[in-house]
Amino acid sequence: MAKKIHKNEPVNESTPQPDDYHVPVLLYETIEGLHIVPDGIYVDATFGGGGHSAAILKALGPEGRLVAFDQDADAAHNLPADNRVLFVPQNFRHLKRFLRLHGIQKVDGLLADLGVSSHQFDEAERGFSIRFNADMDMRMDRRQAQTAFDVVQTYSEQQLHKLFEQYGEVTNSKTLARTIVEIRGRVSLKTTEGFKNALRPVVKGNPNKYFAQVFQALRIEVNQELEALKELLEQAKEVVQPGGRIAIITFHSLEDRLVKNFFREGGFGEKDDNPFVQHNVEKVFKIITKKPVEAGAEELKRNTRSRSAKLRVAERM
Repeated sequence: MAKKIHKNEPVNESTPQPDDYHVPVLLYETIEGLHIVPDGIYVDATFGGGGHSAAILKALGPEGRLVAFDQDADAAHNLPADNRVLFVPQNFRHLKRFLRLHGIQKVDGLLADLGVSSHQFDEAERGFSIRFNADMDMRMDRRQAQTAFDVVQTYSEQQLHKLFEQYGEVTNSKTLARTIVEIRGRVSLKTTEGFKNALRPVVKGNPNKYFAQVFQALRIEVNQELEALKELLEQAKEVVQPGGRIAIITFHSLEDRLVKNFFREGGFGEKDDNPFVQHNVEKVFKIITKKPVEAGAEELKRNTRSRSAKLRVAERM
């Protein structure tokens, strides 16, 4: 039987949660959506500051287990002293591999809170934020080679145009891509300030909003966020057992659309539009959230970064 958590009930205080690390969004709604069974095995694919994990542990009994993934080395500092927790310092796209490595075939539920943590945005040297001057880095996993600077310095005009248009919905993505290619041989784009200053002449509209979209596009590309999300969902379909639930929190329309379509279709396969071909789609998920769950007024007041959060929950059939 699932253990209930009350909306205003505090999470496990033994779990370290630095105030400046990350405030978990839609916490109560996510835990309710997971419908946690006390002796189950759950995956937090994006451990971060440990806020969601702490709430999962509070709902679990002594026999329950939590597998926490995070590719950012800083997240390990937030681990609780709890023998029910197994920490995997890897990208969640390796979900199935590391579960098998630890002898886990099936789990009862999975959570992913996508995007960048407050800690990553606020840590200037990571290069995620437009507020600070730092190297154009943007790597969530600092063990990987490619940085945002590598992208702007080596990608072709066509590649840059495509990523700014698709991942950032930048108004003048074609002009931006062309300008980067024209100036990168004579102007340094190595720092966030250098990058912004060099491109101010092509900015359309509000500069902060414009560069937020540009930085989002670069971050998604550097970390292969959409590819990783697709891999996570496909693997979650295999490892979450019937009756188990998947809860995904997204922060932009590209992610939300992927999750919505995956829960509805059960995969990412191309559809044949031939009206004479009958498609027998296997029902993989029961959708729990008919519409995405969004933050209420109280949470929006407390945490402005929750304004773009959308939670979708589905149950494995």
